[in-house]
Amino acid sequence: MRAVTWHSARSVEVSVVADPGLIEPTDAIVRVTSTAICGSDLHLYDVFGPFMHRGDILGHEAMGVVEEVGAAVRRVKAGDRVVVPFVIACGTCHMCVRGLSSQCETTRNTDHGTGAMLYGYTELYGRVPGGQAEYLRVRLADANAHVVGHDLPDERYLFLTDVLPTAWQAVRYAGVPPGGSIAVLGLGPIGQMVVRIAVHDGIRVIAVDPVVERRLMAERYGAETLDLDADVLERIRELTRGRGPDAVVDAVGLEADGSPAAALAQNAVGVLPSGIAKPVMTKAGLDRLAALHLAIEAVRRGGTVSVVGVYAGNLDPMPMMTIFDKQLTMRFGQANVQHWLPELMPLAEADGDPLGLEDLATHRVPLARAPEMYEMFKAKSAGCIKVVLKPSTLTS
Repeated sequence: MRAVTWHSARSVEVSVVADPGLIEPTDAIVRVTSTAICGSDLHLYDVFGPFMHRGDILGHEAMGVVEEVGAAVRRVKAGDRVVVPFVIACGTCHMCVRGLSSQCETTRNTDHGTGAMLYGYTELYGRVPGGQAEYLRVRLADANAHVVGHDLPDERYLFLTDVLPTAWQAVRYAGVPPGGSIAVLGLGPIGQMVVRIAVHDGIRVIAVDPVVERRLMAERYGAETLDLDADVLERIRELTRGRGPDAVVDAVGLEADGSPAAALAQNAVGVLPSGIAKPVMTKAGLDRLAALHLAIEAVRRGGTVSVVGVYAGNLDPMPMMTIFDKQLTMRFGQANVQHWLPELMPLAEADGDPLGLEDLATHRVPLARAPEMYEMFKAKSAGCIKVVLKPSTLTS
């Protein structure tokens, strides 16, 4: 089969690799009909190179049709159309039954001290082959291949793998009641969906991003938008009677604009030999914290900062006095996709597409164009906000 593979920092290719097969009786093989490039994939493209291996198959947002199932699989069968959460969870352990599938005790990576295995996401999370491919081996299929209907287009379901539940969790963690206010920092795919969910919930949304096309998309769904400039903090306060919004969602993460020193350090470490870079990143890693610091400054006293952007540093300087003095609540974490799916499936299938799931992807291209699209998405050029790859269409 063909798959998108990592080769070195800022270098991915579409390669011919071995087809996946059933290994465990709980496995299923899915023929991928749609897969997407996530903002988190760009961290692999750039920063997390020391934890990648040449030839690793990328991608953690995939859906398709079941081709084959193992002998122990009961809930899905060949011919079922399924979405596959990016988190691999068992559904029955102590954490899963408490709604914390991203902390699954069956699949968590005890060697690295990290949470549940993730598709296509470095040795820190299991080095599991990802879904930017023609076929995907789904682990623990009864818990991780979720059957959907055949009548709606893929994009009504594809974003249930990550974008929609991640944004949903961010808004739920923010805890803003109807009529309250929320600021969203970063209008990539997750930030866009946070805007739509919050507006759907009756929450006033102020959204910040330096890219005009991203602001225009957010405005279509009811957000008030601001450019990321030197006055953005004061402008957020002016729009909220000087107090700040009830909550702020950081949908940016570790590669935020406006952190030049940390950016230089990330780029330097990202190209070091892995034997040197790994201990540096795990013991002395630094993130670009401009977005998180802005969130802490902008939120009202007694408010909540909900962090959905990925962070990985262990020596990040944090304004602890400000956090304590403002009496802030801060919530972080990978999305517990399986926990949220029962709430989200009716919204995904609702008449009229209330969250605009069919209006998120800006680029729909054959799998063969993945390297080009990684670079375009990274550069935020050509209005690129979300890329959907079609493995069944191999050439441009």
